Parts: sequence; structure tokens; C-alpha cells
Amino acid sequence: MVTIKNPHFSVAQIWNSGQCFRMKPLENDTYEIVVASRHLKIQEQEGKETIFYCTEEEFETFWKGYFDLENDYNVYIDNIDKEDAYLQNAVSYGKGIRILRQDLWEMIISFIISQQNNIRRIRMIIETLCQTYGNECYTEDNQVYYTFPTPEALSVVSEEELRSCNLGYRSKYIVKVANTIASGEVDLDKLKTMPYKEAKNELLKLYGVGEKVADCICLFGLHHLQAFPVDTHIKQVLEENYKDGFPFDRYKGYEGVIQQYIFYYHYTKK
Repeated sequence: MVTIKNPHFSVAQIWNSGQCFRMKPLENDTYEIVVASRHLKIQEQEGKETIFYCTEEEFETFWKGYFDLENDYNVYIDNIDKEDAYLQNAVSYGKGIRILRQDLWEMIISFIISQQNNIRRIRMIIETLCQTYGNECYTEDNQVYYTFPTPEALSVVSEEELRSCNLGYRSKYIVKVANTIASGEVDLDKLKTMPYKEAKNELLKLYGVGEKVADCICLFGLHHLQAFPVDTHIKQVLEENYKDGFPFDRYKGYEGVIQQYIFYYHYTKK
């Protein structure tokens, strides 16, 4: 068990920020998250501490990096324009958000699924996909959970079979992308070494991946903090509050962090 105290870390806010879909709230301010074959329970004590139910070694070698806890988000927040009332409110409201370091393959499929979809439904579809095509694992207290299906596992599934997971028209995208990656036509390890613009261009070659999805994958799967995905929420905020243009230059290098504050504020306050 590891206990931390960080004013810029909130599991509840991260869960509802639209960047991860395999985190689930339990009772007593406790959340569980599945990452690859790993399972973690986290308990949040508002205004006090966050408890990670794992060994110190696992926290230091994996979860600390996964939650980007080595990065000082206060640096980003302190640079927010004091005259920008909207952004000041957004940051104050969602200051516990961090950009997770998630699995690239999982993010590719997750954000293909996210197209024309809502967060609640995305979570349900991904859980069904994992239960159907992932591997069965057990926690220390013998609770079952499932890994995210591999490219190889999904490459042999038909479009019709995927439709039974409520994927609809996205099924054809997933079948094609799984085959593209399983065959080695696109190398995920190579993608991880590319700078932002090069990685985005490579992702845009994947069937069913457009500008917004590519930026989401860059931000949440490759940790390119300069990626700034524009969905309907962000577009509305920019049109209503930044008619003369958003000051991207001020936040150069961490535009994606600012995007998450804006998205969370607009999405949960509407």
C-alpha cells in the first residue's frame, strides 16, 4: 500500500475526463483500473490523501509513471493567463486531472470506438470487447477481470462478430486496423519513437482514423502533450470564448494538458 498527497491529482476527475475507459468507481471513493494485465484499486480521500493498493515497487516502477506523477502540473497551472477568466475557472474546477501514459494499441481502438459516441457507452463497449476477446485474470481476492484484446486476437475476428459487441459501423475500422498492426504493416514500437507531427501523420494512415482521433491517440497513447484534440465540446468552447483565436503559443508544448482542463469543465458542467 502506498499513500501520496498531491493537490493536482484526482482519480475522480481523471475517471470522468474522457481519456481512459477502463477505470471504474466502486464504493467508498474507491476506483479500480485495468492496464494490460495489471489491476489496481485506488482510494481517494478528498483534500487529504490517495491510497494505492499495490506494493511500493509496483507503484515506483509502473503506476507512478502511468499517472504522470513525476511531472509537476503546477508549472502548467501557474502559467495560465490571469486575465483568461474561462481558463482560470476550468483549471480551478479540474486541477486534479493528469495526462495518463496509456497503452498505444488500447488507445487506437478506444478512440476509434469513441467516434460519434458518448463516454458511458464507450466504456460499456470496451468492457464487452475485453470480456469477449481478452484474457481472463484474477485479483488477489479472486475477482475476475479481463485484459484488453491484442491486435492478433482482433485480427481473426469478423466484422459481423464485432457488431455483436455494439460496435456498429466502427467494426470495419477495427477489423482493418487490427490486421494492419498484427501483420506488422504499422509498427507500434516505431510509432512510439516518432515526434508528434510524424506520429500523427502515420496514425492518419490507419483506416477510420481522422484528425481528432489521431490527436487523441497522440495525447493519451503517446504522451505528446502538444496534441490538442478538437471535438464538439472543444469546438463550442473555442467559438464561444475565443472568437479571436486561442492563445496556443502561450501553452506551447503542453496544449493537450490545457485541452483536458477545458474538456472536463465543459463536459461535466453542461
